[in-house]
Amino acid sequence: MKNKQQLKCLMLASICLLIAGAPSSMSKSDSLCPKENLNITGGSFVLSKGYAHGSLLRYICPNGYYPSVRSRHCQYGLWTSTTKIRKTPECKKITCPNPCVFENGEVIPYKAKYYVNDTTTYSCHFNYTFHGSAVRVCKLNGKWSGSTPICGHDSDHCPDPGVPPGSSRTGGIFNIDNKVTYRCESPLTLIGSKVRVCQDGGQWSGTEPQCYADFTYDTPEEASEAFSSSLKSNLAISQQYEQEDQQGKKISMDQSGKLDIYIAVDSSGSIDEKDFDNAKTTIKMLIEKISFYEVSPNYEILIFATDVTRINSMRTFKLNEDKEKLTSVLKDLDDFSYESKDEKTGTNIAKAYSAIYESMIIERHSNAAAFSETQHIVILFTDGQANMGGNPKRKVDQIKRLVTKNDPSQEKKLDLYVFGVGEDVYQGYINGLVSHKDQEKHFFKLRDLTKVQEMFDDMIDESTSVGLCGVVWEGLENKRRAFPWLAQINIARQKSSNCMGSLVSSRYILTAAHCFLEGDTPDKITVKLDQKLVVEVKSYTVHPDYNLAAKQHMGIQEYYEFDVALIELKKAVKMTSNLRPICIPCTKETNAALKLSESEGTCRKHEEILMSTELVEAAFTSDMDTDNSPKTIKNIAIKLGKYRDACVEDAKKAQGIKVENAREVVTDNFLCSGGIEPKTDHISCKGEGGGATYLNKKGRAIQVGVISWGTKDICKGKNKFTSVADSRDYHSNLFSEKIRSFLKEHLESDDIGHPLTFL
Repeated sequence: MKNKQQLKCLMLASICLLIAGAPSSMSKSDSLCPKENLNITGGSFVLSKGYAHGSLLRYICPNGYYPSVRSRHCQYGLWTSTTKIRKTPECKKITCPNPCVFENGEVIPYKAKYYVNDTTTYSCHFNYTFHGSAVRVCKLNGKWSGSTPICGHDSDHCPDPGVPPGSSRTGGIFNIDNKVTYRCESPLTLIGSKVRVCQDGGQWSGTEPQCYADFTYDTPEEASEAFSSSLKSNLAISQQYEQEDQQGKKISMDQSGKLDIYIAVDSSGSIDEKDFDNAKTTIKMLIEKISFYEVSPNYEILIFATDVTRINSMRTFKLNEDKEKLTSVLKDLDDFSYESKDEKTGTNIAKAYSAIYESMIIERHSNAAAFSETQHIVILFTDGQANMGGNPKRKVDQIKRLVTKNDPSQEKKLDLYVFGVGEDVYQGYINGLVSHKDQEKHFFKLRDLTKVQEMFDDMIDESTSVGLCGVVWEGLENKRRAFPWLAQINIARQKSSNCMGSLVSSRYILTAAHCFLEGDTPDKITVKLDQKLVVEVKSYTVHPDYNLAAKQHMGIQEYYEFDVALIELKKAVKMTSNLRPICIPCTKETNAALKLSESEGTCRKHEEILMSTELVEAAFTSDMDTDNSPKTIKNIAIKLGKYRDACVEDAKKAQGIKVENAREVVTDNFLCSGGIEPKTDHISCKGEGGGATYLNKKGRAIQVGVISWGTKDICKGKNKFTSVADSRDYHSNLFSEKIRSFLKEHLESDDIGHPLTFL
């Protein structure tokens, strides 16, 4: 009897184990995946977590080749893949879509397949007119260079829209309301507009379709031009130099517009940690670059896998009156780690769109009128491999109906973008998740998201408003972009003079008055800005109160108060990423840089923000290198409060100064740096006078001083610019009322360039 009871207990215990699941030490999630049969012919592979559960295996091929299987995922002791594996994976040669679909002409050479670097030429039959690229080359990203070649009659209302490589087209009449329909050869995926309509203005609706293979991707340059072009109506500011061929190629901002941006990032198991982190970096960069402008969009950021985690909601963001709320959101995004999703590693794209839809419902309920006037942007980062939640297109259609109310005229109020993330992007239904606006692209598949930094740099900075001061781009090979305001000045004399300066508007350069001598004429002045840019000087003006001999009777041989001057150029320079003014205080332009409202923005407020500590970290530059960037950046601390007295007192040690009261030499119209207390500063050298003393604040460069004079020349004969105990530099203070009045008189009345607005 006892044995029977023991047997029953044993059986019950076994059943309990089966019901509850095996202990963690026996879990399949702890099982290693096999090391056998993983090789790829002609390539190699890398593992994210070795052979452990959750590891992602990526296959790598040489340039010009792609893996027949992109990746495999270790799950519960087995390798899984989105691609059916019938034989050993191999590296195959990249091909470009078939160009022989070209109509009404001839393609040379005619081949069954076209590989990387293959070249094709195109010509038309008699009586047809050629448009597009006559010569095209198959590129590494699986696309043809140039634009689609077209042979048309130009006799209909709309031009012949052509047949892109790898596609076929139905519809051959191109009058108003006529349609053309495209499809791609199997196994290619159509990206762009499947159906296009000839419109009244002689343009085709939508965008030209492209046929993507699994290995096709967009270059950063292609994505930059297309993404920023699409955003042009959402983020517009006036362009001083409006050119037809440049219109729509850069992000612009509408100050009066309302803008809600929803960003969702895929953190599912098919996305590895590197790609997840790159997507987070991409978001931060985009938000940072947009923050340069005066418009402040509202943001909602979500992370999704099986479930959705809101980093912040749209409603919370709008209700939060904290000026640093964007910084707080970015910190929360930083703090969300790849591991935060736990074991819930599914991909529920539909749930991400559903969460965005719910937020939009709340916004509409909160203020229906404002909602209808708002521009809504949704940006999704994903590999497209949804394995739960159903087809996300249904949720996207809900968002479309909510925003547009089925009114075609309201479609402009919604932009839906998808960025393909990772090596293995499933493109099947992504075309249904994005907007299809005229001449705009909304799906981008980038091979490497780390290239996005270059993309955003190109996207925003070139040819935008001159009033956008102090924008710099650091960490790039092009070092000039970090100092787009830097100017070097040479004055031809028997003994030539070199100075530095700063571009403060499109037509004026700020420098030191001591750079000029009586008799200097504009034709003797050479100004270096960007490489290959030749500028002509119209005139120069020194501060009316600058007088070297003003205090010689007091024992001060050379007196440098109000040591500032402006060089006026004959023509305003065109703004580019390499050429942009630095911000100067007490202007509306710097108000925008400091994110101050009109009521908050006062000169006093600028001084409080920029000069709020007793040691203000600042910098100035050496002379230019061959690439027109500075050879050296010199770091200093501007001495205020208890540190200023000692700094001023050292002026009495300078040659040619014999006074008891150092404040006769260094008035409040100067800033002071140098010395070794509490830490050692850099010191200025010959040729650096007139340069900008500047701070980096909120991502913008703001000039607070002009390098004027110093107590010691410690650089002479040495390649040394580290301060000693009593070596000091004095900088003309741009917060000085008299200096500010001088700048205002000239910079606010500029009738050719872009005038500044002083507070």
